[in-house]
Amino acid sequence: MTRLLRVAMLGLILGPVARAGSDEPPNVVFILVDDLGVMDIEPYHPETFYETPNLSRLAARSMRFTSGYAANPVCSPTRYSLLTGRYPSRVGATNWFSGVREGRFRPAPLNDVMPLEEVTLAEALKEAGYRTAFLGKWHLGPTEEFGPRAQGFDVNLGGFRVGSPPGGYFSPYENPYLDDGPDGEYLTDRLAEEAANLIRAFKDDRFLIYLSFYSVHTPLQAPEDRVEAYRAKAAALDVGEAERFASEEQVWPDAGPRRVRVVQDHPTYAAMVERMDQAVGTVLDQLDELGLVENTVVCFMSDNGGLSTSEGSPTSNLPYRGGKGWLYEGGIREPYLIAWPRVTDSGGTCDVPVMSIDFAPTLLEIAGVSPRPGHQPDGVSLVPLLRGEDGAIDRDALFWHYPHYSNQGGFPGGAIRSGAYKLIERFEDGRTHLYDLSQDPGERRDLAAVQPELAESLRGRLHRWYRDVGAEFLRSREGGPEPWRP
Repeated sequence: MTRLLRVAMLGLILGPVARAGSDEPPNVVFILVDDLGVMDIEPYHPETFYETPNLSRLAARSMRFTSGYAANPVCSPTRYSLLTGRYPSRVGATNWFSGVREGRFRPAPLNDVMPLEEVTLAEALKEAGYRTAFLGKWHLGPTEEFGPRAQGFDVNLGGFRVGSPPGGYFSPYENPYLDDGPDGEYLTDRLAEEAANLIRAFKDDRFLIYLSFYSVHTPLQAPEDRVEAYRAKAAALDVGEAERFASEEQVWPDAGPRRVRVVQDHPTYAAMVERMDQAVGTVLDQLDELGLVENTVVCFMSDNGGLSTSEGSPTSNLPYRGGKGWLYEGGIREPYLIAWPRVTDSGGTCDVPVMSIDFAPTLLEIAGVSPRPGHQPDGVSLVPLLRGEDGAIDRDALFWHYPHYSNQGGFPGGAIRSGAYKLIERFEDGRTHLYDLSQDPGERRDLAAVQPELAESLRGRLHRWYRDVGAEFLRSREGGPEPWRP
């Protein structure tokens, strides 16, 4: 079956819904990238090694949040938070599904499904008359029973249990939910093409397109011509191996220091970022062509920080410390763009700390959809910030809980950010670290001993939040010592 015929059939199968117009709630296109660092795109880092003109084009008509955070330093928990508006610790979904790694202690129990009882963004919008489609990486349950079709999406192209493309980025994909293309077709291009096809199929109705790229997750693969172009660009930088990496702190008693990349110059990763940006451009072009720009909200985010301390360490998050798998800013601070026609058209920035839990309540308010009774989100609507209204949103702290040893070297811990201050608590021994992000975004000057009263106050608030969400913690290994408990 050709792709165009499949798109036409989708329109017949899904049937008509209320026709959208300028006075109707807007369409929603949500674009999620895997493992993209906040410093990897030009809207946040104009001097980046990578080239992202289409994201600059999107940012020009977006509110650009400069303190946008993922709910977790790895993927599945953040993906849960995006679709539910809730902290993943409430259901024990605190690591990538099904990631288990033991260190000095056993990690907390892991729930590796997004419960069907959750009311997702897709379910809420579908009930309100939206057509809904999911494309790309899901990684929120082990079987089809917990897949996109069970969580409110009418269409699923490519989403199932895996966290990286099983056949790599070139067809054949070995993906049971995505037909193979011609040999050599690039997965990122294909997902963007499929998204554009669905936009054409749904153009007369309200729709949610949730485009969740597998990029820029490993394996590091990109078209060779673009890799070669970035090799030449990297060579011109003339960076030696000793300058390219530095050492991170020792993270476990039996582990040596982690190497962390401090220079962006990885040719294959750069080509992957470029191709992702071009795929975003494919979607934006389709909205332009169909005249849907004025009635479509477009959101863009990454699920965790850039990969800087493991698996080839392809990117640098400087000035932020750490990366994917770490509770430092490099692991949780993300690109965070919302383009809302006639509201954010002139662009702008917002420094208020926001999180992945805020997307669902924001989009539901924009769509005029109330949360289902009994399913109140932890996130808040960002509509007042998007409108530039005076006064702050009704929240004064964000929280994190990661009771696991990450594949990237990160230690088990929790964190709270309130105002400019961020406190990190280590779960192995209860040590805390306090940073003033307004003066020290790289988290190098620990103020816990200098401002003990503030540190203790933030720690007390973090512990109250642990109790509120039912957080679980490290467990002892057989015959081993007991871990610290809050």
